[in-house]
Amino acid sequence: MYEGLLGLHSLLRWLILLLLLINIFRSLVEADAPYTDYDKKWNLRLLIVTHLTLLLGLYQYFFGPKGFTYFLQFGAAVMKDAVMRFWAVEHISGMIIAAILITISRSVAKKDIPALKKNKKLSTLYFVALLIILASIPWPFRFEDVPWFRGIN
Repeated sequence: MYEGLLGLHSLLRWLILLLLLINIFRSLVEADAPYTDYDKKWNLRLLIVTHLTLLLGLYQYFFGPKGFTYFLQFGAAVMKDAVMRFWAVEHISGMIIAAILITISRSVAKKDIPALKKNKKLSTLYFVALLIILASIPWPFRFEDVPWFRGIN
């Protein structure tokens, strides 16, 4: 079951990246245009996929072999090892911050403010979340045991 959830978690990261790029593109290209229900739907899709991925990640963090169990097994040594620190601290912290930014973007999308101001705020939130996610993803060039797509061997 864990491997299946890990594969789904990995697959959903690509969907989050795609939805973030779509939302960034829409907020920049249509900066002066009114924020429509269509735009709100794209924002909602991003929010749903982000929260689903976060829930899967939290499950893996607390019940999987990496993350919180590193603290229980190795204590303070986790902070001295770059790989263990990434899984136990950096990955989850970055992703939670990105999820918070995406959640804030949903409340900005609902506000009744001028389109230019709304799209500027949204593009900033999306872009910062994207940067944090890109820095927090366990890329294959960073960790040799992590494939581009989990669940595909």
